[in-house]
Amino acid sequence: MKISSIINGKELNEANRETMTVRNPYNQEEVAEVVLANVEDLNQAIDQGFATFHEQMKKMPAYERSNILRKTADLLEERKASFAETITKEAGKPFKHSLGEVERSIQVLRFASEHAKHISSEVIPMDAAIGGENRLGFTKREPLGVVAAITPFNFPLNLSLHKIAPAIAAGNTIIFKPAEKTPVSAYSLVKLFFEAGLPPGALHLIMGRGEVVGDPLVQHDKIHKVTFTGSLPVGRGILEKAGFKKVTLELGSNSPNILFDDIDIGHVAANLVKGAFVFSGQVCISAQRIYVHQSIYDSFLKEYIKQTEFLAIGDPMEETTEFGPMINEEEAERAKTWIDDAVKKGAKIETGGEQKGSFLAPTIMTNVTNDMKVIAEEVFAPIVSVIPFETEDEVIRMSNDSIYGLQAGVFTNDLNRALRVADQLEMGGVWINEISTYRQDNHPYGGVKKSGIGKEGVKYAVEDMTEVKFVGINLNEKN
Repeated sequence: MKISSIINGKELNEANRETMTVRNPYNQEEVAEVVLANVEDLNQAIDQGFATFHEQMKKMPAYERSNILRKTADLLEERKASFAETITKEAGKPFKHSLGEVERSIQVLRFASEHAKHISSEVIPMDAAIGGENRLGFTKREPLGVVAAITPFNFPLNLSLHKIAPAIAAGNTIIFKPAEKTPVSAYSLVKLFFEAGLPPGALHLIMGRGEVVGDPLVQHDKIHKVTFTGSLPVGRGILEKAGFKKVTLELGSNSPNILFDDIDIGHVAANLVKGAFVFSGQVCISAQRIYVHQSIYDSFLKEYIKQTEFLAIGDPMEETTEFGPMINEEEAERAKTWIDDAVKKGAKIETGGEQKGSFLAPTIMTNVTNDMKVIAEEVFAPIVSVIPFETEDEVIRMSNDSIYGLQAGVFTNDLNRALRVADQLEMGGVWINEISTYRQDNHPYGGVKKSGIGKEGVKYAVEDMTEVKFVGINLNEKN
């Protein structure tokens, strides 16, 4: 299968262009050959996106934008299995989890379709200020222009739609640069939008190497907003290079999950197996640190190890598989070096730790300290550390002792304690009696500290992809 960037609805001529091979992380079979775009292609896409914004999208009524999004959702629902198979083949995600990603993607499109028709503003009480009598003031939300959407490999469909769907709902055009490791679902998604009636100039797919097209995209003066999900180093670079553009950054995390002594150990352990090891831990809000009250520490650890070792590991295309490969062998090797480094510093592997090719076994570690990468940084791998604590103040301090603050989980049947702890955690979001890894597509999602800037979640992304304009009328004057 050969795929190419799509500019103004047309695929690039592949003659004399560099190509890149996408391989299945499980068996290394070729999934697709990608024809790569260059800077000239990027500039053409941005110019066309800029023109289409002013000529079409800015003037397109809300109901038309809503209809396009709804039709795209319907088409995606019809082809759910096909998209799930694509995600599994290019990302190595177990098929049942890929299917869940497609179902969430359909929901994101439908949320965006609804919000396209409810972008509301307000009337300002002008007479609240001295001299404001007989004046009328109101606001209106206007689309920004051209949005650069840069997406990661771990949720190649859903996280792309968290950027593209709100941008369309708000009336913007998009330059879409998907992850190099997972471009096939992006290619199919763009085709789906055009089939649903989106003008060709409203969405441009740029598949190129980050070092070639990344900086020119972020720095281009016709780009009005950059929305990026990925690593902290890349996000920091985007922030430095974007200038006065609006920026939304969804970056790293090492999410804490706090377990007090009144929990159902078996139930919470089962949830945290999923929380730490779904998609081999390659999730921004994966449960990376589990803090367990000293009185139940041994019991929880024993149960957690037992349930982790029950995971069905194997071919991600098998419907029964729960745990598959990492995105590539290099990432698995990188994570293994982090495990080895922690062990040298005194950590203990309770289960897992073995690496073969792109597979890294689900790994539980204890005796960890804050100078170890498995605690201090984002592992983005199937590695979780279990740590005892004694007091509420102690576990809050340990949880907050991080450069990150994206999402956390707190488990207790004491509601007062849960709310008290949630209030003190330095996080963009806190779940009570739910794993940190849980995300719905309609709540505000985004971190504090070095976990990012801005919020996603369809409603909140739509708002950030518009600009508020004030209009005032002096009713005293007669012209």
